[in-house]
Amino acid sequence: MRGPLDVVVIGGGQAGLAAGYHLRRLGLDFAILDVQPTPGGAWQHTWDSLHLFSPAAFSSLPGRLMAPKPGETYPAAAHVVGYLADYEQRYELPVHRPVRVAGVHHDSEFLRVETDSGTWLARAVISATGTWSRPFVPAVPGRMSFQGAQLHTVEYRSPHDFAGQRVIVVGGGNSGAQIAADLVYDAELTWVTLREPRYLADDIDGRALFDHATARRRALDEGRTDTGGVASLGDIVAVPPVRAARNAGLLKAQPMFDRITPTGTAWADGMTAEADAIIWCTGFRPALSHLAPLSLRGPRGHIPTTGTQAIGEPRLHLLGYGDWTGPASATLIGVGRPAREAARAISALLR
Repeated sequence: MRGPLDVVVIGGGQAGLAAGYHLRRLGLDFAILDVQPTPGGAWQHTWDSLHLFSPAAFSSLPGRLMAPKPGETYPAAAHVVGYLADYEQRYELPVHRPVRVAGVHHDSEFLRVETDSGTWLARAVISATGTWSRPFVPAVPGRMSFQGAQLHTVEYRSPHDFAGQRVIVVGGGNSGAQIAADLVYDAELTWVTLREPRYLADDIDGRALFDHATARRRALDEGRTDTGGVASLGDIVAVPPVRAARNAGLLKAQPMFDRITPTGTAWADGMTAEADAIIWCTGFRPALSHLAPLSLRGPRGHIPTTGTQAIGEPRLHLLGYGDWTGPASATLIGVGRPAREAARAISALLR
């Protein structure tokens, strides 16, 4: 058994590292447990062409700006992986990997973190496991009958894997639009969305999205009218590849199909589409199974929080899962502020 420590951080991606930065500044004794064998979090598992939709300077964790890469306005995922590895090393963050956390339990005045490499005791826990490990695929009639390939965003890598094939991409968010734009030149593409695609204005990138998310949270905290935040602007950031494919008339969305057949998809009006592969760009759910022993789950699988702090267990903070754990907290630039608030709250609690 290791510890007791002041804090155990579960997850060594961007949220876990931001938490570690602030915990270190406050002089707390902590460890970061990361299931990945190498630094970089989920960024090391994305598709080949993925780029951020913010410039490097606006995609940074607290304390260290991300250096731009010459010729790239929007950094590639590989650049982010290198930045996170450098960040971890620069601040000498105590990351232990690969460590898989099985469960967090109450243990008298401590929280007990059970892992595949032993037990840790901590006075507080920050959960920063994100969503990438919990891809969501909707229950569409006939899905299990399809004879072609089915994969989720997490499994997609390159359009070359589908050259000449008939591919259906499902999803009207950023991932769906970007993967559809990636495939449209090499595959016979059918892009399917629940509603007509809503593109943000071409001049809007991650900087503006962060500002809108922050303004919404401030308005809600002050009891003012909900501004709608990022959702009020649209669903798809028009990054250059998406913009190019859209402007060329290549991104034409079809409404959501009603069922899946062994060879494709079918709509109620009789329209069909044959397919060799279906790619589900249908989002994720928070990866919170390790917190099940604490019995804190509320509606929709979320753990009720005040800011990042779990209402039912004040020694637990959740970081980086989306707006419900801090405005834009699932982004590089957005996670810094809630990470600082979580670290400060833990420091005050331990005192």
